Amino acid sequence: MSIDPPSQPDSDVYKTLLESTKAIPWRIDWQTMTFSYIGPQIETLLGWTPQSWVSVDDWVERMHPDDREYVVNFCVSQSRAGVDHEADYRALTVSGDYVWIRDVVHVVRKEGEVEALIGFMFDISERKKTEEHLTRLQKQLEEYSFQDGLTGIANRRMFDTVLEREWASAQRSQLPLSLIILDIDFFKQYNDHYGHIKGDECLRQVARTLSLAANRPRDFIARIGGEEFVWLLPETDAASARQVAQRCLHLICQQQIEHGFSQVSNLLSLSLGVGTHIVTPNSAMLGFVEDVDKLLYQAKRNGRMRAEFAEIEA
Repeated sequence: MSIDPPSQPDSDVYKTLLESTKAIPWRIDWQTMTFSYIGPQIETLLGWTPQSWVSVDDWVERMHPDDREYVVNFCVSQSRAGVDHEADYRALTVSGDYVWIRDVVHVVRKEGEVEALIGFMFDISERKKTEEHLTRLQKQLEEYSFQDGLTGIANRRMFDTVLEREWASAQRSQLPLSLIILDIDFFKQYNDHYGHIKGDECLRQVARTLSLAANRPRDFIARIGGEEFVWLLPETDAASARQVAQRCLHLICQQQIEHGFSQVSNLLSLSLGVGTHIVTPNSAMLGFVEDVDKLLYQAKRNGRMRAEFAEIEA
């Protein structure tokens, strides 16, 4: 295989310019699908000598299997159509590793027919690492935007999202949807007397404890502000919701978290509002949440450290 570019008066100058750049120039004869030229930089980047790049098959075989089908089909179709194009893929090195490559391809036509492909290979590994890092950061930001920073469970934003989804599902299935809204009794007094560090740890412990009450994958718990938490129980009737609420009360009691400044107990306790509803096309989602919230305040008025239950019709 000849590795010299086409003969021209200034071919030595052109060759020096091409081979002094990091970009790797190459040329493929369309009729024979063979390389008529590839820059010596290819050996520095991938370890394969220029002489080893004989045909298009060498290019294909040195491509990551996961990238091969799409890239080859795309490049062939674009080349046949006479369209200049770019393609990113992972290229195999002699040592068995992969390097991200961007091929920028110009289609040379003669009398309306494709004659050759001329292009440059660029090492875009660092760019890909940056892109992947930014993607991970974006994913983390999205996760954090739905996560309560203190307790690690879902936050109000996530609750709103899940509630809308489960409400629509309940509307389709006509199965009951239950909701528990709860908060810690006299938490302000706890914070005031034990300090905010102990208060934060108390919130984390309550979140961990409440999570133990989850029975099914779709049971959903979130902290929606301050000392207030919510439980969303899809496809759960009133009797089952009552059991979950009682389990929450029992598990918190088992933790034996001292609260010497509570007016109802010397241990930390909860008040809960528990509502169940069969969602219909006329049901009001926010109205349901407000009704359950009223049950919570009813529990507080009735002495706290308890739950109030209702099957909400409207």
